[in-house]
Amino acid sequence: MIHENKYPKTIAIDGPAASGKSSVGKMIADQLNYTFLDTGVMYRAVTFAVIEKGIDITNEKLVGELAETISIEVRRSKEDGESGYDIFIDSQDVSENLKSNAVNQLVSQVSRYERVRTAMTEQQKKIGRAGAIVMAGRDIGTVVLPDADIKIYLEASPQERARRRFKEENEKGIAASYEDILCNVRMRDEIDSNRDIAPLKPAVDAHIINTDGKDIAKVTAEIMHLISN
Repeated sequence: MIHENKYPKTIAIDGPAASGKSSVGKMIADQLNYTFLDTGVMYRAVTFAVIEKGIDITNEKLVGELAETISIEVRRSKEDGESGYDIFIDSQDVSENLKSNAVNQLVSQVSRYERVRTAMTEQQKKIGRAGAIVMAGRDIGTVVLPDADIKIYLEASPQERARRRFKEENEKGIAASYEDILCNVRMRDEIDSNRDIAPLKPAVDAHIINTDGKDIAKVTAEIMHLISN
């Protein structure tokens, strides 16, 4: 593991759904011995809580109030899991619930709400201030960590990203339709790119990397080269 002063203390990785942010970000964090956080899980946690409490997803006021009042905690996983951390809502481990189809379909809408984004952004900024962090999301380099030492934006075609998600679902034994996944990817892109608050876009000083046809190791190597030079 690497952990030397010559490396940037804050690394922001942005990009659309299934562009490889989480897998690449965790691998980089492991190599640097940094903390990794995929901020999308925090919005997923809010979405899961909204579903669990039976709140109308279109009621922005109630969804915002919930985001401001629930306690979301990110803890390093005791096991060597896929993400490297577990998510707790009010002390309950909900990690296994955050990639359900219901959450997938509603998370982009929940994350559009101003009060939700404000509540989550403040928590993320606090985590970022501690340094030695690789943070991935859709507005890290533009909003959460605008002064990050290095900013990466990963992009890939909707078809490539849908194929990755379809493969992941199949490997987990989850019945999935490529066409449905592709439709969901395009819908999330549309929502994320056109929302009024913190839309998905590269920071002006971000390094843009297209991940089409590249595996995680290759993309990670490209970013590590940027970090090291």
